[in-house]
Amino acid sequence: MLLFFTAHGQQQLRGLVIDSNTARAVSGVSIVAGNRVTATDINGYFEIEVQQLPALIKISALDYESQEYRFADVFPKQIKVHSKPKQAETIRNATALLQKVIANKRNNDPLKKLQTFEIEAYNKVVVTANAADVDAKLDTVYKRKWLGKKRMEIDSSSVKFKALVQKQHLFDAEKVSKFQLSKGNFKETITAARMSGLQTPIYELVAFRLQSFSVYENYFEVLQTRYASPLNASEQDLFQLTILDTIQLSKRNLAVLHFENKKSRKKGLSGILYCDLENFAIAAAVFRVQGVLDVTARYEFSYDAESSLYIISKKEFKVVKGKNNKDISILGETFQFDPEDSPIYRTRKQQLTDITYLLSQTHYENPKLNTEVTIKKAAIALQINDAAVRRPVSYWNEYMQRYPDEKSPETYRKLDSLVRAEGIESKLRIGRKILNGYVPFSFFDMDLRQLLSYNNFEGFRLGVGGITNERLSQYIKFDGYYAFGTKDRKAKYSLGTAVRIGKFSSSWIGAGYSDDIREIASTSYTIDKRVFKLYDPRPINISTFYNYRSVRAYAETKIIPKTESIWQFQHMEVTPLFNYLFNYNGQVFDNFTLSTFQASVQWNPFSDFMQTPTGRVEIYKRYPRFTFQLTKSVKDIFGSNFDFQKLDVRVDYQKKFIGGERFSILLEAGMASGAVPLTHLYNTAPNNLTKDRLLQRITIAGKNSFETMFFNEFFSSSFAALHVKHGFKPLQISGKIRPLIVLVTRGAVGTMRNRERHVGIPFKTLDKGFLESGLELNKIYSGFGLTAFYRYGPNQLPRLEDNIAIKLSFMLNLGF
Repeated sequence: MLLFFTAHGQQQLRGLVIDSNTARAVSGVSIVAGNRVTATDINGYFEIEVQQLPALIKISALDYESQEYRFADVFPKQIKVHSKPKQAETIRNATALLQKVIANKRNNDPLKKLQTFEIEAYNKVVVTANAADVDAKLDTVYKRKWLGKKRMEIDSSSVKFKALVQKQHLFDAEKVSKFQLSKGNFKETITAARMSGLQTPIYELVAFRLQSFSVYENYFEVLQTRYASPLNASEQDLFQLTILDTIQLSKRNLAVLHFENKKSRKKGLSGILYCDLENFAIAAAVFRVQGVLDVTARYEFSYDAESSLYIISKKEFKVVKGKNNKDISILGETFQFDPEDSPIYRTRKQQLTDITYLLSQTHYENPKLNTEVTIKKAAIALQINDAAVRRPVSYWNEYMQRYPDEKSPETYRKLDSLVRAEGIESKLRIGRKILNGYVPFSFFDMDLRQLLSYNNFEGFRLGVGGITNERLSQYIKFDGYYAFGTKDRKAKYSLGTAVRIGKFSSSWIGAGYSDDIREIASTSYTIDKRVFKLYDPRPINISTFYNYRSVRAYAETKIIPKTESIWQFQHMEVTPLFNYLFNYNGQVFDNFTLSTFQASVQWNPFSDFMQTPTGRVEIYKRYPRFTFQLTKSVKDIFGSNFDFQKLDVRVDYQKKFIGGERFSILLEAGMASGAVPLTHLYNTAPNNLTKDRLLQRITIAGKNSFETMFFNEFFSSSFAALHVKHGFKPLQISGKIRPLIVLVTRGAVGTMRNRERHVGIPFKTLDKGFLESGLELNKIYSGFGLTAFYRYGPNQLPRLEDNIAIKLSFMLNLGF
């Protein structure tokens, strides 16, 4: 091994570890200095802090002998060390050690052993680069002009970049938190937060969890992706284990245990566990994920003799550009990557992204164990106090003195000035609105979803609408829209208003009037947020709608933990816009009046939520997720004609795999009883045209619709439907052709009570069930794809061609 060291402020040592025979970087090397531990990144670099000089550094690496180096006040530029591959200890010994660590997890994990726990934390995140790594020189580049002529230009970007990172970071953010554990609840409360360039931090970035809080979790989380951990008893067989060395840390004897995922070395979890040989606790840890990005998550602990626990003292999270066999393009910018076997000395020109990295460091202090802790609003995993974003500069200066960073003041000064000059904060606000389907104009946000759409009944639907925003008021809002169909020549409109009655619970009460149309027998959950889509393929082919004129009063709240709910009363006049009569108790209705009470609830029990000064946000979306809706129509209230009840349930489950695969299950069910018109029953989302030839039926595929089921073919008063999908990682055919292969199976079953009541429209029932399976080839080229589905089972049609549906698909990727 060859090590090249530099010192920063006589406290920070920076080194490079390479193999002396091959001159290639050695990654994943354990570095110990005093009570500090770290590991080399994918390029062989490491940084470690020493308390004083001279310093003793110990290195342990897979397939190399352990070595020690002592440095005095003067550091040599280069040190050459030749080592021989060593015989690793038997897997049996390493496995036995890990099993003891797992067996003692509950006794060593503070979050499991302690009744209460509280600790303060200061976190700093920077995007930066080491100026010494920048190859700063003026380059000559040639740019081709019209008629084939070339123009010579001077490229000084590396020189400017070096001058920049010598004085400042590219980005800087800080927060001060308090972590509390009590009665099984674990919560982070942010008491101060700031971001360079922004008066108000982006709350989603403040809340973004880069790594797991505890090393003992069964699934270790990196950038919101879960990886199988070696400390999961059911996943031990996934890992290759090796004992690298034994060391002393805080006067306790530790074993240095290296682990690596056997099946997926490039995409699985690897790292080093420093295991206490007396109580088999984790005394320090380094976790790594290698791929297009190389991620290192490091943990340091302080041993508390009174409780016999290792208490977290520091966390570090570093992301550098990894290695990949192909260059990738992100938002139009192409990034070059070195392949897996690239030597440390590159032949290609250095890019600035090669040496730019993200670094997050969290320092913990003042731990309180088994003392009285009261957690307010325990259902909220993370809370940002109102005063957190209004801390004065003097407050932050205290932390700057405790954790010095000479680049930080200049970073804030320059970025604050740049953001003000460029109006970036306003642009971020506009961008956030556009992603949610709105364009802000002063105090009014125009709704992009109302501008243009198409269906078989209205033709092109042209409209305008929107909602007032926080610039008008944070306590009252007005919304509305006006639309016109070019085919039916009818106007539709809606007006509404709401008043906020609870800030913490995001509670509003409101009222509104609407005159519009809706697809018959469609299941619509009031709690669902209307998602912004550039296009919605399924309604294009729908022809059967009903008109409704409704007045509603509602209350919207998040007061119940991990839920959103809407409670409303609605009075509506319904007119079917197709050939239909409802025959009930000897009376025939071609239009009718309904007065309904409704409760619509979205429950996400496994998700985490953040409370901010502006409202509550779901920050970690986890599955399964449950939606419930109960509807009760009462006869004779304001002239209501019918008495009926409906219960609708939806369960959504999704799982992402390490290799890029995705699996999802969607279960939908509904049950209606009483005098229910066909307009308010169930059609299970068909998406196939009633055309004779297969090619005539080619349209655009929906997301969770039955592609071989014809429109208005089946209706039910009670039903259950299951959608199962498994998406494989992209198939590499060529540089631009990388289709996403998805296998899909769908099934539905249902019944129809009092079928004789529904006159004028022929239909079948789902008593015998409905089955279809298919293959989606999404994003074959520029977002366009092709899908094919086949209908089988009891409701299979006699002619083979009629059971086949071929559809186009389109997936828009904005790069977010």
